[in-house]
Amino acid sequence: MGEQPVRVLACGDVEGRLSTLFNRVQTIQKKTGQFDLLLCVGEFFGMTPETESEWQQYKTGAKKAPIHTYILGAASQETVKNFTNADGCELAENITYLGRRGVFTGVSGLQIAYVSGQEALQEPAPSHCFTSKDLSALVTPLINNSKFRGVDILLTSQWPRGVWNYGNNPEVNTKSCGNSSVANLADKLKPRYHFAALEGAHYERLPYRNHVVLQENAQHVSRFIALATVNNPAKKKYLYAFNIIPMRTMDPSELVKQPQDTTENPYRRSNKDKTDRQKAAFSSTEEEEPAHQFFFDLSNKQGGANRGRGRKRPSHGDRHQQWQQKQSRKHPQPTGPCWFCLASPQVEKHLVISIGDHCYLALAKGGLTPLHVLILPIGHYQSVVDLSSEVVEEMEKYKSAMRSFYKSKGQRCVLFERNYRSQHLQLQVVPVPLDRCTTEDIKEAFTVQAQEQQMELMEIPEHTDLKQIAPPGTPYFYVELDSGEKLFYRIQKHFPLQFGREVLASEAVLNIPTRADWKECKQTREEEEESCKQLRDDFQPFDFAWED
Repeated sequence: MGEQPVRVLACGDVEGRLSTLFNRVQTIQKKTGQFDLLLCVGEFFGMTPETESEWQQYKTGAKKAPIHTYILGAASQETVKNFTNADGCELAENITYLGRRGVFTGVSGLQIAYVSGQEALQEPAPSHCFTSKDLSALVTPLINNSKFRGVDILLTSQWPRGVWNYGNNPEVNTKSCGNSSVANLADKLKPRYHFAALEGAHYERLPYRNHVVLQENAQHVSRFIALATVNNPAKKKYLYAFNIIPMRTMDPSELVKQPQDTTENPYRRSNKDKTDRQKAAFSSTEEEEPAHQFFFDLSNKQGGANRGRGRKRPSHGDRHQQWQQKQSRKHPQPTGPCWFCLASPQVEKHLVISIGDHCYLALAKGGLTPLHVLILPIGHYQSVVDLSSEVVEEMEKYKSAMRSFYKSKGQRCVLFERNYRSQHLQLQVVPVPLDRCTTEDIKEAFTVQAQEQQMELMEIPEHTDLKQIAPPGTPYFYVELDSGEKLFYRIQKHFPLQFGREVLASEAVLNIPTRADWKECKQTREEEEESCKQLRDDFQPFDFAWED
């Protein structure tokens, strides 16, 4: 294709240091060639007599900007005086104020959306602030166009609230940083690049996607970049250079390419974490799998000697009291009998290894290996995609603890979940000796054995949230390998209930085919209690849930 890229520079708060900025731009252009435009976000003007004097030199023509420069309006009352026309105008040769809000389209077809200032906290809005009406006036004409796919660039002074969700963390106070209206704007406009400032920080977020994997057609990714103040003493980055081919002239297949480090959309998190949403139930005429495999008992036989690892092991009385305290917390309750809710009267409890605030760890009945365990939520949740954020967080802690525990024993960790003919989430955690096979061997075993049963496992991108692929109520099978790779299958009609066990028990992995059916691996009650006691002792140094 013969599209010509536009060469762009973006800059953070200039705060009147025009000569410093433009000298730096000239240096860059001498080394790398001419850029097409410079985009400035944040506070362009300063508030001191020195910066006012410097501006007058450009305003009178004594000095000239070496590049077409486009700036946003005032972000504070003190700099409003420099902007006499709210609709935008040329302030000096090569320095143009874009306006309060709008869309600027260059001759190349590059589309730049912009909003000046900060969000108004009261009415009438001060002249350095924008309102919800401004945002509606900007967004509505764009998204009402059936051909709208997004904008090339979005310029705002304020950061979008929560942009760090699912991504790398910025060096700012995330409790106070960012604006929700700007986040909503970015979510709707889908900019390929979004620049902001005002926080005095440099932050380049991992790219994030604008579509739901496996449910929507692929769309371009978005990149958020915050830039620091010009000439800041900490020498944080304030100038960002990039080439961009306008979306309207770009090959669609090139436009939607997803970099390897692409994450979920950070602005859609709040909708997914609401725990009071209506949960869609997966109805089936088939019976549920019998619950006996997962009986646990937290009754009186929980012994275990102190192994002298620097932490005091609670006595039986302490453990029973600790368990009762955790049961008194409010957790979602089932509408009928459930074998897996920890407080349920149906539950036998002799195989519990560890109890956290939201999840617990238990030895699998009839396990593939002596260290085969389950991670389960204390409250009633059907699957991983139903979990609230605090339960997810603790489940991740248990997963991490099990990985470390297995690693100490020379084993890799494989996790799988089957959300089909089950009413309570059971995350199976199985160790595979490092010298038995590679992660690639395990991945191939799952893929090949699925194909043999006319099922195709999809590989999920690394940073993808399962909630984006499988809305609550969707039946699915899911595997997570120790490399972080994830395999997913959306169950259509029938699914072999023991599939996960069968693959791991096969010759290609653990080579224990006779243990594929848990019913063939049952132990006596006494054997189970002894196995659990041993595992509880071994796991203790890795167990974050033990109280000192």
